[in-house]
Amino acid sequence: MARVSLDGIRKVYGSTEVIKGVDIDIADGEFCVFVGPSGCGKSTLLRMIAGLEDISGGTLTIGERVVNDLPPKDRSIAMVFQSYAIFPHMTVRENLAFGLTIAKAPKAEKDAKVAEAARILKMEHLLERRPSQLSGGQRQRVAIGRAIVRHPGVFLFDEPLSNLDAALRVDMRMELAKLHADLGATMIYVTHDQVEAMTLADKIVVLDAGVVQQIGSPLDLYHRPANLFVAGFIGSPKMNLLKARVEGVDATSVKLASADLGTLVLPRANAGVSRGDEVTVGLRPHHLATASREQRVGSQPTGDQRTGEQQIGGTVKLVERLGNETLAALTLASGQQLIAALPGDVDVSIGEALRLAPQPERASLFLSSGAAVN
Repeated sequence: MARVSLDGIRKVYGSTEVIKGVDIDIADGEFCVFVGPSGCGKSTLLRMIAGLEDISGGTLTIGERVVNDLPPKDRSIAMVFQSYAIFPHMTVRENLAFGLTIAKAPKAEKDAKVAEAARILKMEHLLERRPSQLSGGQRQRVAIGRAIVRHPGVFLFDEPLSNLDAALRVDMRMELAKLHADLGATMIYVTHDQVEAMTLADKIVVLDAGVVQQIGSPLDLYHRPANLFVAGFIGSPKMNLLKARVEGVDATSVKLASADLGTLVLPRANAGVSRGDEVTVGLRPHHLATASREQRVGSQPTGDQRTGEQQIGGTVKLVERLGNETLAALTLASGQQLIAALPGDVDVSIGEALRLAPQPERASLFLSSGAAVN
């Protein structure tokens, strides 16, 4: 397998720069996911690694070689596209062997590699079928198998599951994770689905407008987003972001106030903010809990005078019961919406005035510039 290094990579179309000096280091055997909204540059970046797009600036290294000017066939990569890109007139066996046939590999070598790929993907019983006789998931496995037989240094996946239905996407995610564990291969995967990114990746690269916003493990990005963009993009349901003003700072805490929060004290040492600063508080929906029944009266935010518990109050506008959890959408005093992920059997209904108890130690804090406060 191979290490992949991007150093100052740029892509320019005419006068428009779409990839703006990207630096990424992907270790040998790592599963790295590029994620971001449509148009952020993630597929363009993948195609540059594959050699399907020219590099306008910077250095791309695969293994020990600088590959900026090498054609795709010489880069030791194999790519799996969003569309299956398999030949409808060929059997599964012929599709798997196609690249080896073009390379004039000996028949014994072809047969051995096809058999190995079919075993890894549990497709031995499908080898004589044609694509029209396969399900969507089986067709995608054929496309992945065609990459496996090449024994590349790096596997590249461009939104390979986006054409599948929701249940099949879950199954294929598990198969891809198992494939990575079995092969120990370097894999680079592009998706706009942050759930795919969180469940598959060793390392996530979050992109926006051709700029890397943050690189880290799934849990690093979830618990410690670097800025408001990452905070709002990573996590499902996404993080609640509420405006507030700093009312006080001491050595161990930051005191915040707003119409929505009332008063909220965050345990933060050396927070890097000052009294009067305008900030944004990030609260994950899963870090909010309902107050006890006798406390759920009225809709204005306040603290529990008996326990000192900090609370956020609002009116329930929507309830989504998902079985294992219930999502409640509240309208706060400012009119802003807040989402809480509550236990599946929680007693809550539309129109109810509800108080929620946040976990201040798990809140995120962001400056007016959008940067996170560590």
